[in-house]
Amino acid sequence: MDIQEITQNVEREGLALRQVMAEVEKVVVGQRELIERMLIGLLCGGHLLLEGLPGLAKTTAVKTLAATIKTTFQRIQFTPDLLPADILGTQIYRPDTTSFEIKKGPIFHNIILADEINRAPAKVQSALLEAMQEQQVTIGETTFPLERPFLVLATQNPIEQEGTYPLPEAQIDRFMLKIKVDYPSAEEEKEIMQRVERGVAREVKGIVDVSCIESARKVMRSIHMEEKIMDYIVRISRATRYPEEFGLNLGPMISYGASPRASIWLGQAARAHAFLNGRGYVTPQDVKSMAPDVLRHRIILSYEAEAEGKAADDLIGTLLERIEVP
Repeated sequence: MDIQEITQNVEREGLALRQVMAEVEKVVVGQRELIERMLIGLLCGGHLLLEGLPGLAKTTAVKTLAATIKTTFQRIQFTPDLLPADILGTQIYRPDTTSFEIKKGPIFHNIILADEINRAPAKVQSALLEAMQEQQVTIGETTFPLERPFLVLATQNPIEQEGTYPLPEAQIDRFMLKIKVDYPSAEEEKEIMQRVERGVAREVKGIVDVSCIESARKVMRSIHMEEKIMDYIVRISRATRYPEEFGLNLGPMISYGASPRASIWLGQAARAHAFLNGRGYVTPQDVKSMAPDVLRHRIILSYEAEAEGKAADDLIGTLLERIEVP
């Protein structure tokens, strides 16, 4: 299939996602990048972690996105007293039949909003590991496959906030993207105030079937990626592990670099970014645009970096500036 043909397919299949975006924007003011990143997660079938202070429309954005797709949705509010069984389900003993019956938990839905995920301790957070990676849940001795699509959209407050637990590294690596949600602009904030004062409650309709999403995914996977772009992605990931090989003086700043999952997801995210921009091929700019979201939670900084006030985004910016672009 040539690039022109792929581009035509992208334009055709992209219509459904543009409708989803328009529908979400009826409710969420601004936050264009957040909405785009959520669509990229939907296209790639990757779980997303949204980080931002309270009141920045993280929960609203996820609920609205789920409402535009004709599928099942469940919100789970994470609290310090939550138990793994509250998420996955449990076995209930029935005295009349002297047997155990399995009661499935809220994880058995297509789109899961794990709200304030870092307010629950590690034992509860780890309960999501099998579901997120293998798309199945084991209760007692029985394993249940989860329905497709299965997507976890988790929100978290910044770690410095009271009553939060950092996510285990094994779990945070299972999130395709970590999206930083920022404050709205002055104009957007004014628009939010006016909407609230007018009492505008917009109803969001389910406008897209799961089959449309699957069809769009198929086209996205066919988007052309040159081998030199793949090499570029691998160089970026390797530079987080072995910065000295690339002439970067970042070794003391990084305790652990990104895992190979970073390369896999960066390739997929770059394809999805090209898809949303109506292109049948991936450019280095697609890779650069998605690299911070794919890498920021996979780079574990050293104490030295923290003492100097360096954030993962600062190091990613340096990597992208210094690594040769194909």
